[in-house]
Amino acid sequence: MTIQDRRRFIQTAAIGAAGAAAMINRTAVGQIPGERPRQAEAIRVVNPRNRVPVGLIIDDSTCLANLAYFGIPQFAQTFPEQYKQDWRSLPREIPDAFVRKFARWSQETGVKGKYSLVPYPACVGWLDRYLPGWTEKELKDSLDLVKTELSAHWDFHPEMVSHTRVIDIKTGRPFEDSSEYFMENWRWTDDKSVDELAAYIAYALNILKNAGVECEGMTTPGGFGSRVLPELAQATLQACREVYNAEIPHYFRHLFTDETSVAPRVEYAAGLESGSPECVVSIVGCTGDWFGGWDGLTPGSVDKLITEDLQSGRMVEVIERGEPAIMVCHWPGIYFNGEETGFSILKEAVNRLHQKYNDLIWMKNSEVARYWAARELTRVDALYGGAAFRAPFACPRFTVAVKNAPTRDPALETAGGAAPLTKVNNPLELDAGRWAESGEETLLCFDLPKGESKLLLYST
Repeated sequence: MTIQDRRRFIQTAAIGAAGAAAMINRTAVGQIPGERPRQAEAIRVVNPRNRVPVGLIIDDSTCLANLAYFGIPQFAQTFPEQYKQDWRSLPREIPDAFVRKFARWSQETGVKGKYSLVPYPACVGWLDRYLPGWTEKELKDSLDLVKTELSAHWDFHPEMVSHTRVIDIKTGRPFEDSSEYFMENWRWTDDKSVDELAAYIAYALNILKNAGVECEGMTTPGGFGSRVLPELAQATLQACREVYNAEIPHYFRHLFTDETSVAPRVEYAAGLESGSPECVVSIVGCTGDWFGGWDGLTPGSVDKLITEDLQSGRMVEVIERGEPAIMVCHWPGIYFNGEETGFSILKEAVNRLHQKYNDLIWMKNSEVARYWAARELTRVDALYGGAAFRAPFACPRFTVAVKNAPTRDPALETAGGAAPLTKVNNPLELDAGRWAESGEETLLCFDLPKGESKLLLYST
């Protein structure tokens, strides 16, 4: 199993054979599931609305500043032989007009996902204070645009603090050392404890909180945390709960483009039978950046995602096996220095996906995290009259499949009484409060409440 690093520049990290072996070993032990409840085999939890989740992860985005323009010279200071791009020829700004255009397109097409907001982008300025080079009003307008136009379809994550230099959280200034051991993308996290990582993540989250941005998760820049995966997961859980009281924290660290499963990983589940359940979810990407590259200088190919004849491509591979198919891109590459090359590739990819499939469901990272937490952590017991659930977390559009057809009108029984489910003839019409027959199975979709509930299916 090989982890595919999210950015080309991670390949410059000097990991010898012994170091690579250590990383693989840490990966193997990094995903610690924690508690798991019993789940009756007769009641199978399936994808939401029995559809395949799809999404888009956008990295290296923030307000106004083009992270490639400001980041490349800092990367070059650490690895001068690796970063020779003419960064001065790049635009210093990705304008709000493009953000608005993108937001309206995502609203029209239904596309959802995660959008990074780097809090202290490349050490240029603070999103909760001021961004030198832009007026206070321009920064405020940019934040307002993100919060109003993007929030319905996009989660917001800090991508650490600066995405370049490591910040001394006691002083708010970058460390003087610019080696790979003091760059967020590379080796600073080596051997860091849970508390050290949590303090750094919380520092980033607090900047966005001060700016009025809601967060339930975070994104790692480059190789951040790659050698301390157990600590990274626990630190995310700790920091997101501390700063935002997030019920189900999640993070984006991994993507795979081989045969490795890209299903979300529900980790460190605990207290499922208590009043304070907890877990953290690792959201996994399934593509490389095949749009416009992290620097906006590397045109991609839509055919790697889905071919013109709609028969192959990475998205087809993942969708056909029923796992969440979450694409990964970088904001400078979507904008592509004003040419919008990456955006054009994205639009064509989405158009082809919608041509081929009518059973997809676009989801934000937080929505995927909540569904998978409920899917794996809800206790499911078979009853003579149906099924009983004990859910540590509420979940909309929770969907189950049963083999035996109902012998009564299905209903969801909660403390408030029994609410009937409506039968639909086409499984594609399945939604909360509905049920349908599909081949030899019956599919039932409902809003799962936290705590105890029952699905009434059979006459007793």
